[in-house]
Amino acid sequence: MTTPVLYIGNKNYSSWSMRPWLALRWAGIAFEERVIPLGGVGYGKSQIPEILAVSPSGRVPALHLGQLIIWDSLAISEWVYERAPHLWPEDPAVRAVARSAAAEMHSGFPALRRDFTMNLRRRGQPRRTPAGADAQQDIARVDETWCQLRAQYGAGGPYLFGARCIADAMYTPVATRFRTYGVALSPPAQAYADALLADAAFLEWEAGAHQEPWTIPSTDEV
Repeated sequence: MTTPVLYIGNKNYSSWSMRPWLALRWAGIAFEERVIPLGGVGYGKSQIPEILAVSPSGRVPALHLGQLIIWDSLAISEWVYERAPHLWPEDPAVRAVARSAAAEMHSGFPALRRDFTMNLRRRGQPRRTPAGADAQQDIARVDETWCQLRAQYGAGGPYLFGARCIADAMYTPVATRFRTYGVALSPPAQAYADALLADAAFLEWEAGAHQEPWTIPSTDEV
């Protein structure tokens, strides 16, 4: 089998790149990582030339499997699941709930994304301008979701469904956002966030972010 190649953005900023990267690490699948710095010409418009050369959507991540390209975080994670079934709960009903939680993160929380951009090199620094009420609503929904899933399904471990799964990979960047901006969470939600941020694979990603030379000024000045 050809070694998979995962194209990602800067580890400091690219939340979508982190998600399938974690899934691959948790699955124990060997892959080659290639970083394409974000910013510059075409940034924010899916028109960065170097990304368009490897991803039909103009966005990262993109997983190359020989001639096959998978260009979406959740789709890549599902490809990983097909080779590592432990990355979704075994019970079909619970697996459906886990997929719902992951899909909500994949498609929702636009205000949270807008007002709390990912920046791993910042720690506990409040925003310079207040976040919108819609972002606060998103935060409340995430907190509620984490607490409900942990209470109902999390008895087997520190993650949403006990053991690590793709839903946890989807929410790990959110935990970093809350830490970056010093967002106050309920005790159960904070305990879950702490578990995500203590994960060995995440810590490897974070170490890489601190070694990067690139910055995106608009993000660093939030």
